[in-house]
Amino acid sequence: MTVTPDALAMAANAQAQSAQAHDGYRRAFHRLADYMNASILGQPAFVDLLLVAVLADGHLLVEGAPGLAKTKAIKALAKAIDCDEQRIQFTPDLLPSDLTGTDIYRPEDGSFRFQAGPVFHNFILADEINRAPAKVQAALLEAMAERQVTVGGATYALPKLFLVMATQNPIEQEGTYPLPEAQLDRFLLHVKLDYPDIAAERAILRLVRGEAQGEVVAFGERVSQSTIFGARRQALATYMSEAVEEYLLQFVFATRNPELYGKDLAGVISFGASPRGTISLDRSARAFAWLRGRDYVVPEDVQAIVKPVLRHRILLNFEAQADGMTTDLFLDTLIGRVPVA
Repeated sequence: MTVTPDALAMAANAQAQSAQAHDGYRRAFHRLADYMNASILGQPAFVDLLLVAVLADGHLLVEGAPGLAKTKAIKALAKAIDCDEQRIQFTPDLLPSDLTGTDIYRPEDGSFRFQAGPVFHNFILADEINRAPAKVQAALLEAMAERQVTVGGATYALPKLFLVMATQNPIEQEGTYPLPEAQLDRFLLHVKLDYPDIAAERAILRLVRGEAQGEVVAFGERVSQSTIFGARRQALATYMSEAVEEYLLQFVFATRNPELYGKDLAGVISFGASPRGTISLDRSARAFAWLRGRDYVVPEDVQAIVKPVLRHRILLNFEAQADGMTTDLFLDTLIGRVPVA
């Protein structure tokens, strides 16, 4: 088969355009990261994980004390991307229809019209999700898992760009409804926030004072949704060698059979990570590597993302918890013992 000069030129031009688009997507996310870190001070790991969730098309469960900029983070992200956001305060008296919407009767013609609820937005902040009863949590579960809601026998699709960031307050547990393991598994990441250090808190004070005087962190042109989808395709196409894939699989299997990596780990686990955990770890590691400017995944990417991906998918038994074992300590132990291929 003869390749003409015109065909070679077209192929070279297509390759150049692809490389230019690749660089454009990465620059857009670098702008997002810089803006988020300038707006959300002292939480760089949280910013990274929020962008990983956007790239991996998943949802986050964020746990932390009040006042750690959880609400501000999702608002800042929506401000920088061409989309909308909605905050939903979960309370014990919330109904599923308050979340999904309901059919409204129209007496003028005797028909019903669907009135969409607050879940029909791009970015959803589900504030204190564990304060709502199980039927409300189940309504959100369908939206998260199926990207749709069902009301009155009819199904309505949610926006293509859809992300839920649910929060939990670890301080008050009275009057709450703990999320069941099946719903926890629907979250791509479980992020734990800690207090910022004193230098970051000093910077927060000055930022808030400036905002009170009208000084705002500028972003410029908002990132389009098409850019988000293009970046997702590239991030999920990040190369992972068979050796790194084997390490990832062995790590997940170690959560189910930890006794293979030490007698002290025998019997500490009631349930290990599910296959959905394997898929989530794969997608998140690729997104994390892409954000770091690489086109390939290294074992350190898996190790960096493994705790937020797996900590909510592992159930320790009572004896292990009574001995002071936590899922984070368990995963740290596995990081040190599962060999890198």
